[in-house]
Amino acid sequence: MKLAYWMYAGPAHIGTLRVASSFKNVHAIMHAPLGDDYFNVMRSTPERERDFTPVTASVVDRHVLARGSQEKVINNISRKDEEQHPDLIVLTPTCTSSILQEDLQNFVDRASLSSESDVILADVNYYRVNELQAADRTLEQIIRFYLDRARRRSILDRSVTNIPSANIIGIFTLGFHNQHDCRELKRLLGELGIAVNQVIPEGGYLKSLKDLPRAWFNIVPYREVGLMTATFLEKEYGMPYISITPMGLSNTANFITQIGKLVNVWAYALSEQRLNYKLYVDNQTKFVSQAAWFSKSIDCQNLAGKEAAIFGDATHAASMTKILVKEMGIRVSCSGTYCKHDAEWFNEQVQGLCGEIIVTEDHTEVGDTIARIEPSAIFGTQMERHIGKRIDIPCGVISSPVHIQNSPLGYRPFLGYEGTNQIADLIYNSFQLGMEDHSLDVFGGHDTKGISTKSLSADISEIKWTPEAESEPNRIPGFVRGKIKKNTEVFAKQNNIQEITIDAMYAAKEKSSP
Repeated sequence: MKLAYWMYAGPAHIGTLRVASSFKNVHAIMHAPLGDDYFNVMRSTPERERDFTPVTASVVDRHVLARGSQEKVINNISRKDEEQHPDLIVLTPTCTSSILQEDLQNFVDRASLSSESDVILADVNYYRVNELQAADRTLEQIIRFYLDRARRRSILDRSVTNIPSANIIGIFTLGFHNQHDCRELKRLLGELGIAVNQVIPEGGYLKSLKDLPRAWFNIVPYREVGLMTATFLEKEYGMPYISITPMGLSNTANFITQIGKLVNVWAYALSEQRLNYKLYVDNQTKFVSQAAWFSKSIDCQNLAGKEAAIFGDATHAASMTKILVKEMGIRVSCSGTYCKHDAEWFNEQVQGLCGEIIVTEDHTEVGDTIARIEPSAIFGTQMERHIGKRIDIPCGVISSPVHIQNSPLGYRPFLGYEGTNQIADLIYNSFQLGMEDHSLDVFGGHDTKGISTKSLSADISEIKWTPEAESEPNRIPGFVRGKIKKNTEVFAKQNNIQEITIDAMYAAKEKSSP
């Protein structure tokens, strides 16, 4: 557990609540003080849904601290069972209420005796894992609970479907463009002749989970949530899974190739005709996705020499790095992720594709790195967008956490072939081209007076400018003023100059000249 005023991944209980509220007719009860009960607002606003199951807060107040929580928690579980008749009630503490060290499993066992609903306690270490890790664990716990029960009751159907089918695991509420990606995945699979057996947890029903093993294979589009479930299904039921994220032309082609291999293994066993998706990939690349054509166009060639910085969750940051370097020919100065638990995989994916790799949960470290390398564009989360605004560098949002403006109402997938078009647009529109910048300056579109040229950390002392030196950059084109001021301040810091004069400016210019 870490005390912070801003986090990339939230506390563990948020991950548990996201999974529970993604299923249909599942109710979550959060054992927490009033300050922790913001999930309903956070859920309802970005998702823009008309109907969703809210989370109930079993509030820890002074009375609870005096008498204990047992009576209150059990009463809340019984009340929700009578009022809403959910299939499952998930009880979760927060890191705050966990300090009380109460036997919540005992509360759950007692409540189960009088409840028609199933009641479970989320099996998560709230001090050691973050939101994404908790979501992954909670999803696996629910799937295991219902499949083990179905197996004990001998109602588990192990026969595979008559036609190729797949489960999509890891689509859930508040995921970055998850609903759009799921729609695109369904379209892609449909064109490949693959039926979607189930999508979990988003929109899934618990009574249908017993049919999960009927699919030929599982798909985990995002590494952050779903891998534990897919690993469990592979170990217990022999179900193979694909964890390649179909983001970008290369990854999408590899994803389809992997599907073909798995389908043909089953086709061979069932004496079915083998499939070859090569022609489909070629047609989609040439005629559906415009990204391949665009990467060879004069517009994309204008991006030659541009540099980018990337930061986000492991899945999106690694995929975006590959797209920029391998498909668009853009240099990535820095690629990073806040998923420290997946650092080894991330390093393997981006090694050799970027100038430096950063794995951190500290946004100030990310901001200082970006300010130091001065990329032409940033691709990251809402925090990197804030960082970009402070230092006048455009940013395209590619990963959670995001603002509501990055939860579009329109169709904006990042996966599949339509996703490649959306990503190509995002990349091109995120870079500010030289002529555009010059035109904005000529027609008064820029405010160049307040260009930030210092590090984002608060402990960096500010260098003063004399009035004559302050006005000197106004004599040069606006689109290079920021860089000149930055180089001058770097020169001043290196030479312990406390106040920049015109002489210092020209000395910095001479040093930077080849």
